[in-house]
Amino acid sequence: MVLDAYAGRMPATTDVGQILREHGYRLTSPRWFVWSVLRSATEHLTADEVTKRVNEADPTVDRSSVYRSLAIFEELDLVRRSHFGIDESSRWEIAHPDDESHLVCRSCGSVGHHAGELVGQIRLHLLQDHDFIADGIDLVITGECADCSKANRSDDT
Repeated sequence: MVLDAYAGRMPATTDVGQILREHGYRLTSPRWFVWSVLRSATEHLTADEVTKRVNEADPTVDRSSVYRSLAIFEELDLVRRSHFGIDESSRWEIAHPDDESHLVCRSCGSVGHHAGELVGQIRLHLLQDHDFIADGIDLVITGECADCSKANRSDDT
């Protein structure tokens, strides 16, 4: 089952300020804007895309503040960074369980989520057969999304 943009993510009631304070950080204006951009995004964003959206709200926030905010949020497991092979850029999103894999369309570059048992099976296999405890699994599956597949089929006729 493919998940919508918010399914499985951190609850909307997550108080990022409280989490930051519990770990010795302040909720600065740049951190708030970065968090707000990621919370409202319906797609996976590069750091440059986050910076652009933050700058729409506050043009004084520089790129280094965005990168520092992303690094802190990643350290606190509030966000996830993924590499999809679309280009060299990391893509950022609000944290979600490892059990969701990323479906990357090689034609249009869209990224969706898929929830299933495969990641759990991989984790169990690694533990039982290799005595390896996985901290995190980021499964990226490339292929063709339904829209591109449909368009390509209609091009063939």
